[in-house]
Amino acid sequence: MRQSPMAGFVEQLAAKYEIPGVAVAIRTNGKEYLTCQGVTDLDRPEPIGPDTPFLVASVTKTFTATAMMRLVASQQVDLDAPVQRYLPGFAVADPSASAEITVLNLLNHTAGLHWRSPDQPDESDSALARSLSALRDQHLIAAPGARVSYSQSGYNVAGRIIEVLTGMTYEQAIAALLLEPLALRHSTFAALQAIAEPVAIGHNVPAGGTLAVVQQWKDARANNPGGGLAASISDLLTWARFHLSDGGLVLPAHDLHVMREPTAALSGSSLGDAVGIGWFLRDVDGARAFGHAGSANGQFAEMLLVPEKDFAVITLANSGPDNGLAFNRDIVRAGLESVAGLREHKAKLIRYNRRQAGQYAGVYENETMQAVFSNTGQALTAAFAIKPAVRANATTELPPDMPAAPIALIRGEQDHYLVTGGGLKGQRG
Repeated sequence: MRQSPMAGFVEQLAAKYEIPGVAVAIRTNGKEYLTCQGVTDLDRPEPIGPDTPFLVASVTKTFTATAMMRLVASQQVDLDAPVQRYLPGFAVADPSASAEITVLNLLNHTAGLHWRSPDQPDESDSALARSLSALRDQHLIAAPGARVSYSQSGYNVAGRIIEVLTGMTYEQAIAALLLEPLALRHSTFAALQAIAEPVAIGHNVPAGGTLAVVQQWKDARANNPGGGLAASISDLLTWARFHLSDGGLVLPAHDLHVMREPTAALSGSSLGDAVGIGWFLRDVDGARAFGHAGSANGQFAEMLLVPEKDFAVITLANSGPDNGLAFNRDIVRAGLESVAGLREHKAKLIRYNRRQAGQYAGVYENETMQAVFSNTGQALTAAFAIKPAVRANATTELPPDMPAAPIALIRGEQDHYLVTGGGLKGQRG
């Protein structure tokens, strides 16, 4: 593996953000580069290497979606079929909506399901099946197909479909359908205690505290389809290479490439301009790109691919909440600009106006999170936090909330804003 043209920048940036361990991969015009820096764990440090697994969190969704596409290719699944064709017992509070939700709705976040279901501490092989019962009392936040609303629950339902159709556990099915055919030997859903090799451990900085190792490594087993995979930077580079290819013997080119075609539009979102199947899509300097990010407890992952440039950038960091996000953001931007020669469009911002800012001040909530928009008299700020009641009743360790950050309204985009400081700098809403 060649020395990366970004190696020095990666080292400097990791030091700037005080991140214990990072790994970065670049692919450009058939050439591939890896940079690994730092240690797995401040308490029991081992050097980060190409095969060190990090939790990739929601990047797991790209594996779940690709596995489903293998079942589509073998005509075991119809994306437009209702979920109840494959899971007859699937239900939410509204019986008619229960019958309308399709497999595609799960994969492009248009099912209307909430972000996630209540925590399911069950670690047995039936954990995923049991977790679906928690959806029976849920009222949808939108009609099926009406709009995009990011949902961990939807992907967990998709994972259960994979279990039923393959006759295997979700983890066994992903191994058989993807990990083994692609020789992804350093990717696993196993609990920390079952992994023989060193793995990256998350670190957080609590309010007013110092960087510390997290107590809980990963989420409960029922959330594996939406975010439970640990994978090394070398395996993720292979994963990117596969998705830039014609699919080889694993997936027909048509079924692979349709995943990066738009299925639902996004507005005012940092995720992208549209949703494909398992991927978020956006234009970068006139080139079509697709990617996904992931946020675990003190670990952050991001990957972005640009097919016409045969380009991919993948970045992993084992610290949070804001420094890992900022590191990944800066690496992706630098890779696009210095390696792929693509510059992201900069939004034109509206200068702060006290009266205008006052129109947006308030507290906005969903079932687990709240956003507090404040008009300080000097700026409009936003603070995103887990609701106190959710945090108090959680059975698992939750990451600390991020401090309030300044935001600015975007000119020409009604009610859209850009975060202009802090770890979420550059995020849209």
